[in-house]
Amino acid sequence: MLTDNVYQEERIPTQFERFWRSFRANNLAMFGLWCLVFIALVTVLAPWIAPHDPQAQTGELLLPPSWNPAGTVEYFFGTDDLGRDILSRLITGSQLTFGASLVVTIIAAVVGCLLGIFAGMTRGLLSSTLNHLLDTVMSIPSLLLAIIFVAFLGFGEFNILLAICLALIPRFVRSVYIAVHGEVEKDYIMAARLDGANDFYLLWNSILPNILVVIASEFTLALSIAILDITALGFLGLGAQAPSTEWGAILGDSVELIYLAPWTVTLPGLAIMFVVIVINLVGEGVRRAINAGTE
Repeated sequence: MLTDNVYQEERIPTQFERFWRSFRANNLAMFGLWCLVFIALVTVLAPWIAPHDPQAQTGELLLPPSWNPAGTVEYFFGTDDLGRDILSRLITGSQLTFGASLVVTIIAAVVGCLLGIFAGMTRGLLSSTLNHLLDTVMSIPSLLLAIIFVAFLGFGEFNILLAICLALIPRFVRSVYIAVHGEVEKDYIMAARLDGANDFYLLWNSILPNILVVIASEFTLALSIAILDITALGFLGLGAQAPSTEWGAILGDSVELIYLAPWTVTLPGLAIMFVVIVINLVGEGVRRAINAGTE
């Protein structure tokens, strides 16, 4: 297009545009993102796209998947020992596994980041006490913490979600506290304080942009841990109880059928593995893109 302007101004991309350009250049990250969008759509639309009632017991017991010569397309992933459609149970169970894990991780991230920022911006006895307390809590695995909380709160789906949320909060507090405390000690923060910048300005404009990598990395790891903890507690019988469609509970109910009907165990296990791998691919892409934008 012709223009009368002799001087062509170069448009500087925004921080989000630089991030998206770097993220889009990573093929594995984009593959993970599209898979994650697909999983999210399946989770949201699960009640409408499930081909059968997940709790309906048909007369087709232990029907193999459709790619087996004895299987049928009507029950694409086959049926379990009660004649329930495995595909419908996996689709519906995504709400109790992936959806619940996402909600729990978001709540834990918000609470943990706020506490970590408050601890990192303060000094003295409170900050030191919180630091040593978190060191002690972080030495205990999150699954063991969740089991301890479940022992006090009791069994049930809501209780395990609350227990996993409480077990994940110290991870965010610890990571954000270390990141914020490290940024506060840097020279550019001291120079900004000498210029009259207050704590809120420093936090919003200087500290938070530099710790986004830590938050993104911790959120991805926490989401994977939440999925694995929910499914592990369901498998052990401490979480979702039968006939729940939670993926860990499905594994726990079908584990004795592994030799007779291996698809009843391998398919839920593959679903858990696929979701965790996709989340880690997206998280690694986000970390690299943020680092590239910062550099």
